[in-house]
Amino acid sequence: MNMDINLIRTLVTVAALGAFLAIVVWAYLPHRREKLDAQAQSILREDR
Repeated sequence: MNMDINLIRTLVTVAALGAFLAIVVWAYLPHRREKLDAQAQSILREDR
């Protein structure tokens, strides 16, 4: 199999996009959503 640099770049780009999308999906799963919202609100409620 002859792999040129453009094929390697494409594979790395697709892998990075897949990892990014997996992290986004994981972060916004319904059981994590409540915790994420609570953390976001805690920043706004903190007294300075």
